[in-house]
Amino acid sequence: MDAETSGESLALFSDVHGNRHALEAVLDELDSRGITRMHCLGDLVGYGADPNGVIDVLRSRGVPSLLGNYDQGVAWATGDCGCFYADAEAERVGAASYAFTEAAVSPENKEFLRGLPREEHLQLAGKTVHLVHGSPRRINEYLLKDRDERTYQRLAEAESDDVLAFGHTHDPWYRVYGKVLFVNVGSVGRPKDGDPRATYVVLRSTRGDAVGVEIGRVLYDVEAAAQAVLAAGLPAELADALRSGR
Repeated sequence: MDAETSGESLALFSDVHGNRHALEAVLDELDSRGITRMHCLGDLVGYGADPNGVIDVLRSRGVPSLLGNYDQGVAWATGDCGCFYADAEAERVGAASYAFTEAAVSPENKEFLRGLPREEHLQLAGKTVHLVHGSPRRINEYLLKDRDERTYQRLAEAESDDVLAFGHTHDPWYRVYGKVLFVNVGSVGRPKDGDPRATYVVLRSTRGDAVGVEIGRVLYDVEAAAQAVLAAGLPAELADALRSGR
């Protein structure tokens, strides 16, 4: 059933990370489905070869966006993206990515990033949706699918909206805790769940009914994105991550 014929629909995506190839593929698919209401949950930049291109596309399309932790680090030139790295090698690759991105993003686009909100509250067919990047507590908190359930119970008790939508972990999932539907929208530009396709989510609701969740996957030219990473002088590990979805 088409999204536009099954109540109100809201497309959510996150963590584009400088991958214009993947972003344009997702936007093309949403256009083909007639889904016009959408929101980006942050991390427009970082890791990918075209951070300015991603920002320009979202700005030209009028897609509202949140501030992600990588956006924050680059916009204010903090010297760090607030990311977690498992070992010294990952930290080396991350440092190279940050240095490239901080230098590449234009002053105008840094100013744009500084103006992005950290959260939004939306209406969807009588339901309320809370949008954040990491969590309501921290912009860079990792709400992983296998995290201790007590974390989610505490967040649910503190949440006033019906749906809490977030990104940051690059791994899509959804589950109900208490009275709150938790939705991780995955990553457009750098998936980490083993599937290299770009990811987005559609929330769908008819007034009086529960909110439905669809996880969408979009094929795009991954190799072109990987070659752009290499041409930009970024570490080869970042190109390999695009190919593997890791």
